[in-house]
Amino acid sequence: MKDYYDSQETQSVEERELHLFSNLRDNLRQLRDKVPALQRQINDIDISTLTSREDLAQIPVVRKYELLNAQTQARQKMTDAKPGDEIERVFGGFSAVGWGQASRVFASPGPLFEPEVARTDYWRMARAMYAAGFRQHMLVHNCFSYHFTPAGSMFETAALAVGATVFPAGVGQTEMQVSVIQDLKPNAYAGTPSFLRIIIEKAEEIGADVSSIKHALFSAEAFPLSLQQWFKEKGVDGYQAYGTADLGLIAYETQAHDGLVIAEDIILEIVKPGTNDPVPDGEVGEVVVTTLNPDYPLLRFGTGDLSVMMAGQSPCGRTNRRIKGWMGRADQSVKVRGAMVHPDLVDKVVKRHMEIKRARLVVTGAMGKDELALFVETMGQPSEQLTQAIQESIKEFIKLRTDVVYKTAGEIKNDGLVIEDARSYE
Repeated sequence: MKDYYDSQETQSVEERELHLFSNLRDNLRQLRDKVPALQRQINDIDISTLTSREDLAQIPVVRKYELLNAQTQARQKMTDAKPGDEIERVFGGFSAVGWGQASRVFASPGPLFEPEVARTDYWRMARAMYAAGFRQHMLVHNCFSYHFTPAGSMFETAALAVGATVFPAGVGQTEMQVSVIQDLKPNAYAGTPSFLRIIIEKAEEIGADVSSIKHALFSAEAFPLSLQQWFKEKGVDGYQAYGTADLGLIAYETQAHDGLVIAEDIILEIVKPGTNDPVPDGEVGEVVVTTLNPDYPLLRFGTGDLSVMMAGQSPCGRTNRRIKGWMGRADQSVKVRGAMVHPDLVDKVVKRHMEIKRARLVVTGAMGKDELALFVETMGQPSEQLTQAIQESIKEFIKLRTDVVYKTAGEIKNDGLVIEDARSYE
């Protein structure tokens, strides 16, 4: 039994980057004229110049709320739809396929609509399953939902790609789940960790045997060490997969249980929340992903999730970089004194002053009595002149009265927060 799903998992960094950016350029050349949103995003950029992550950073990030707005506005405008209009009307111009080409369409909260094409392992989740020990001839009990959202299909198509058989269990009906597991004796489980725990506890309560499940791939929920240990004691080897309905697999856990290895067929960046700018390694920021999906080609798509790049290579032998996992939400926009304040406004203040090393806007006070302070770490000793200059920038960009509070080096946490809402709502 081989250790890796394919050779991509052990190729050199140089080979991987060359392969990713070659595929990216080919994709963009073929899709630019077919995908209106892609054309708008690239604008007048010369595709042939996109050879590195530094080149990629010149393209603006598209965030989830922009995708939602594009889809919503297109449906409102295009009331008299004709065949073929769904590429713009339903998907906001981000899809390359419409009805008849897409085998399914899903709806995530928003609603956001995502196409699925009948291609093997469309959501690219198979390598996460393989890393979790799923193999050919196994039976997988899939407890992700098959309705509206693509989670059920994501994990089913992955299981089929590794050569397994799937029981489409879906969610709910715990006693029926226990009964079917006892009868079919599946080898593996896909779903949330909390639901498998409920199933195991119900089986113990009624004296049923569900011990055939030895492997599990979890997603959509946190999987803390305490829960990992609980499953280990029950004989279940559990792993995490991090993905979204827009992108499919983003990163996955391996037998090293040391961070999440980035999926080999995407380009992942960590950027400063609310901006287009990649952060230095070790800084917490927003996860931004570029897919090479020819049917739904999302370019520099901001997930709204926070994470951080980990140093070094995984002990499991896979050579791609790792992220720590989900560390919170990057969309930190807040309403203060009736006005919306976004992270990009704070970033504009910071970029105006090269003396600022790190900054965080902190909102405090009781409901209706908002107070603002910009916490600042500087390269050197702050001066009254710098304070006045920062205040002028705050007045220009944030447009609300804000105190400037200087902090010592390292006092502002490296947790990706640009705006901290510390108000009391009692």
